[in-house]
Amino acid sequence: MSDRIIDQTAAELSAGIREGRYTSVEVTTAFLDRIDAIDGTVKAFLHVDREGALATAAEVDADIAAGKETFALAGVPIAIKDVVVTKGMPTTAASKILEGWIPPYDATIVERIKTARMPILGKTNMDEFAMGSSTEYSAYGKTLNPWDTGRIPGGSGGGSAAAVAAKMAPLAIGTDTGGSIRQPGAVTGTFGAKPTYGSNSRYGLIAFSSSLDTPGPVARNALDAALLHEAISGHDPRDSTAIDAPVPPVVAAARAGATGDLSGVKLGVVKEFKEGSDAAEPGVIAAYEAAVEQLVKLGAEIVEVSCPSFAYALPTYYLIAPSEASSNLARYDGVRYGLRAGDDGKHSLEEVMSLTREAGFGPEVKRRIILGTYALSAGYVDAFYGKAQKVRTLIKQDFEQAFESVDAIISPTTPFVAFKFGERTGDPYQMYLADLYTIPSNLYGGPGVSVPVGLSEGMPVGLQVMGPVMGDDITYRVAAAFESTQDTLLADTAPEIEGK
Repeated sequence: MSDRIIDQTAAELSAGIREGRYTSVEVTTAFLDRIDAIDGTVKAFLHVDREGALATAAEVDADIAAGKETFALAGVPIAIKDVVVTKGMPTTAASKILEGWIPPYDATIVERIKTARMPILGKTNMDEFAMGSSTEYSAYGKTLNPWDTGRIPGGSGGGSAAAVAAKMAPLAIGTDTGGSIRQPGAVTGTFGAKPTYGSNSRYGLIAFSSSLDTPGPVARNALDAALLHEAISGHDPRDSTAIDAPVPPVVAAARAGATGDLSGVKLGVVKEFKEGSDAAEPGVIAAYEAAVEQLVKLGAEIVEVSCPSFAYALPTYYLIAPSEASSNLARYDGVRYGLRAGDDGKHSLEEVMSLTREAGFGPEVKRRIILGTYALSAGYVDAFYGKAQKVRTLIKQDFEQAFESVDAIISPTTPFVAFKFGERTGDPYQMYLADLYTIPSNLYGGPGVSVPVGLSEGMPVGLQVMGPVMGDDITYRVAAAFESTQDTLLADTAPEIEGK
């Protein structure tokens, strides 16, 4: 094991801080220095809070020195996706329309991170308003993939994934609407988890699609993600969609999985996923099939299941999500907060709104607002949005039926490895295919994780494990079991980034 602090997992750092091998200030400084050294190349962060992070770290060290009880991740630093509201720290959703906005309150998950005494390193880059699969649609420039800086880091949470992959943070927060935690995890060799919808609070998330958005952890392995998952989850009365139920025992499940025993576990392979695999690269399929063989060796039983409505998941998502985005983004009107354009006394209020949105929103956000507004228009709402919601119900029923015969469902996380910048921006459909395998769990509301399983053409490939609603623990158990078959974390084999 490397002696460098930045090479340690979050669990190792937590143990080291508690045991006095190093202080939280030393750990936090190491990651801040790493950011200073290489983020000029990777561009994962939009804002870095050195002073605030070190202040929290010093408080943790003082508590430990005084013999006070601390939380599991106390003193372990974290990065937060810029769509999550942070009091006193810029929150822009990577959009010009919110440039310079300093929120007066914290999101619930940020409150819980602060309660856990985790130093917040800063805010990470993303596709504007979480709309994208490549982090090419940020208003503040693209984030690069640490494995190959000519390729995308995934999206929309490419900044969080790249920060963890490049060892600028041991942990990060992402949000997942159609795959925006898992897909970046797959293409950067990191571990990404989308919890069950409603099992952690959306209060303080800048909304994209309210019935789909889910915050969750980005980490280097299953145990680290599980520790963060438990820290941020739980019922929140301020979120009307929150589930009032105990947090699934994800940490215990990750530790159990690490023993490498999956005896009695049934893993489903969706027939329709296999039939649609022509969209996937051969190298991705090969790495996935090798991972399945490993799971069988650990005792898992592979069962084919059918989810006929899977074929409609992608179009269903791209009607529901833009429709909800159209409604949510109507609040950015240049009147109440954020950017205001055309306010020179020569334009009407309607013209100010139009000029503000023209200047403030990027091309992908505009595309989705237009699509969603059309789908919600009086003449088409039943034909498009209404029908999409009916198909969503069919998809949910398909997966509920599948989970009656299997414990979890496995698939590739994404059909292809990280593609080169600009390769898909001219064809939105090809970009949207990045979420082909991840979208179903958002539509039925269940959990899903992506665990690195190998390389294709030198780039990371992810295995997705999906569970039933509130079955987050089985996804961690299966992922951790696969990790137990590996000699080293895939993240440790990433090329070293040279700073500028």
